[in-house]
Amino acid sequence: PVHDTRSDPLGLAAYKEAKAPAEGAQAPTMSSWHAGQSWNANAMGALGRVAAQPSLAIPHVTVTHIGCLDFHALREAGCKGIVFDKDNTLTAPYVEEVHPLVREGLDRCLREFQGRVCILSNSAGTDDDEGYEAARKIEAGLGLPVIRHKEKKPAGLQDVLDFFHHQSGEAVRPTELVMVGDRLLTDVVFGNLYGMLTVHTRPLTLEGDNKVARVIRPLETAVFLRLRGVVKPPVHPFDRRDFLL
Repeated sequence: PVHDTRSDPLGLAAYKEAKAPAEGAQAPTMSSWHAGQSWNANAMGALGRVAAQPSLAIPHVTVTHIGCLDFHALREAGCKGIVFDKDNTLTAPYVEEVHPLVREGLDRCLREFQGRVCILSNSAGTDDDEGYEAARKIEAGLGLPVIRHKEKKPAGLQDVLDFFHHQSGEAVRPTELVMVGDRLLTDVVFGNLYGMLTVHTRPLTLEGDNKVARVIRPLETAVFLRLRGVVKPPVHPFDRRDFLL
């Protein structure tokens, strides 16, 4: 459908209207916004799933940053959309501009997948984000749509599928999507739970990192290093292909 590119450069007006908070819904306070950025009950609950099925925490692909990915090869393999985490995957923490290390890689991704690239954050775009103000700032700064979602990773699959259905007008299967992020217990577990191809990146910088992430990240890394080579990631149709430059 035709849209006004001046007022709606990402073509998301209808999507945003559908995902807007219900009238009269209680807006989060600033304290709940900051708390929501740090506390994620879904991730804590996923620990039990990972203990029972360690493969959920093992990514199909591990890279230093997204500039190492061959997005053309991903598209040729049959991938139909890319879901990025934001902080320490595309930007420094709490920054609304693309990190220089990944600018070229993101440009290649956008050329290959065009309107089928988005951000799934555990802060911006959630119910903790009052009026989706943080999501709007990210969209303005990065030029990428932020998915509006009620549940935080590793939950929230339906909101992701709704976004891609809106963009393409067709149903997209989770196996046709790629989840890219720097966190094992949220990004990788989320993707693996639902059958996506998962890509784990190293954090772009530890400066300004979320306090909880600074504590949990070394534990995630220790678990990953212990399991790597012993436990394989979940089977995926594309996981035997080479997606590295």
